[in-house]
Amino acid sequence: MQDMQKHLEKLRNEAEECELISKLATNATKKALFAKLAAHHRTLADEIERAIGVASRPPS
Repeated sequence: MQDMQKHLEKLRNEAEECELISKLATNATKKALFAKLAAHHRTLADEIERAIGVASRPPS
């Protein structure tokens, strides 16, 4: 479970970095690419966060 938490943190950091690069990029193609990468990393992080939540709940 701790590995998943570390991976979640890493994805959130990468999303922030991609967003920053997107905002600073002067080339429209690169700006769009890094914005898309940021969104993708956030989606992956959200999925891992849901998986951690499901895995940490006791069985019903």
